[in-house]
Amino acid sequence: MSLGQQLHPHLPFLRRYARALTGSQTHGDAYVRATLEAIVAAPEEFPSGVDPRLGLYRTFHAIWSSSHMDDLPAGAGEGREAVAQARLARLTPLPRQALLLTALEGFTVDDVAYLIAMPVDDVEALVQEALGEIEAQTRAKVLIIEDEPIIAMDIETIVRDLGHDVTAIAVTREDAVREAMADRPGLVLADIQLADDSSGIDAVKDILSEFSVPVIFITAFPERLLTGERPEPTFLITKPFQRATVKAAISQALFFDEATAPA
Repeated sequence: MSLGQQLHPHLPFLRRYARALTGSQTHGDAYVRATLEAIVAAPEEFPSGVDPRLGLYRTFHAIWSSSHMDDLPAGAGEGREAVAQARLARLTPLPRQALLLTALEGFTVDDVAYLIAMPVDDVEALVQEALGEIEAQTRAKVLIIEDEPIIAMDIETIVRDLGHDVTAIAVTREDAVREAMADRPGLVLADIQLADDSSGIDAVKDILSEFSVPVIFITAFPERLLTGERPEPTFLITKPFQRATVKAAISQALFFDEATAPA
């Protein structure tokens, strides 16, 4: 099997990680493209003796660490980039990377130590540091769009444990739009398939047509939304999810939100 064939199944999830790390589909996908270009240009330098997914993420991190602080996109002084930079001044990248790699991507502590070239003993401390510092910087009202009562209750508990308020739990597209208009949330957590066979994607589109708000989608099939061929969600949670995954996604989505940006 060629190297390209080995890496292909992992690309949707690298895009997910890159988007969460940068807070942008455009910028995240650009780093993924740069990673693939580097592999194509010098396949002999691709890490050997490790799982292809580990090698892929290791190559991505080499690109990211060597360029992201000095190669900001045009207009980086405005919008999400300005928010990110204000927060990055208070939080170093390594804790955020450790958090996302373990909680969102499911790597072990040993894997993350390899990916970011840190001692194993330091990785767990980095994760806790990231959670604490990001949570201290972000507080929001959250709308949950989820038609499964047990899942909705679990998400609500996670949200409240992070110090956020839940404005409502909506189970249909109509409910979601009505609740969003009644009490504008600072974050939306949305399932895709809702109780009346309506779409959480459509509900989010309706809400975003009225005001801007960060959104985290929840789906059992994230790869269907991570093709890189059309505008796609920046933040995705895979069902069944771990509580740490939800916490990481919430923290990261709010990390780039202008409404909670530091003054």
